Amino acid sequence: MAIRVGEKIPSGKFKVMKDGTMEDVSTSQLFAGKKVVLFAVPGAFTPTCSNQHLPGFVRKAADIRKKGVDTIACLSVNDAFVMDAWGKDQKVGDKVVMLADGNADFVKSLGLEMDGTGIGFGTRSQRFALVVDDGVVKHLAVEKPMKFEVSSAEAILEKL
Repeated sequence: MAIRVGEKIPSGKFKVMKDGTMEDVSTSQLFAGKKVVLFAVPGAFTPTCSNQHLPGFVRKAADIRKKGVDTIACLSVNDAFVMDAWGKDQKVGDKVVMLADGNADFVKSLGLEMDGTGIGFGTRSQRFALVVDDGVVKHLAVEKPMKFEVSSAEAILEKL
């Protein structure tokens, strides 16, 4: 069962690249005492993710932060090296934190994984976006398969 509005984010860890070194970031480090927009994509360097989803949050980062958001984070079931390379390719700078959930542990704990084995992806994240305030989900937008509507930067801005 998927996480719901009003529920606390489960504890877990992500991998990030910092100054060429892979580091852990815990959910408490990311969410405690902060307002966070977390959006998840099925895969780095994939068409919708690279052409629309991530670029939208990069473009709208200042507007999102004006709404009181401390952190914007992009999550994918990829390794930290891929997420770092994708972030550099997309010129995210410090606008979006690139989080790797390489084993899909976090998306599974949210109940938001998908089975992409039919297209050679294995277990991946569904496309979604969360607004989290001090570790509690305030808004959840999960896309229907093959859609990109409710989790866009523009859609999330409307909910902030």
